[in-house]
Amino acid sequence: MNTPVKFYPDITKDISAHTRTLRKEIPDVMAGFSAMAGAATRDGALDKKAKEFVALGIGISTRCDGCIGFHTEALIKLGATRAEFQEVLGMAIYMGGGPSLMYAAHAMAAWEQYGGAAE
Repeated sequence: MNTPVKFYPDITKDISAHTRTLRKEIPDVMAGFSAMAGAATRDGALDKKAKEFVALGIGISTRCDGCIGFHTEALIKLGATRAEFQEVLGMAIYMGGGPSLMYAAHAMAAWEQYGGAAE
């Protein structure tokens, strides 16, 4: 039996809708999270793209579909190449073993669903 392919644009759209609810209902927590995200992703010794690659690797290793979707989309917008993306998938597989291999395959599907270049 084949497992249906997850569609990452829908996953992130659904999460975003629920996040808007959280912003209204727990604004202090969400403002704190947004401030932390802004500080963590700001260009520094590493640029935004490098930081997004780190986040993608962590998302794969923790099996977080939302993380895969949001960080894949961000990487495409930041101009990541398919070769760069696949090298990060390789590192995530190496560090996380079989479970990371399964989620690296999900990340590749997300890349394609967001229209990432085929090279």
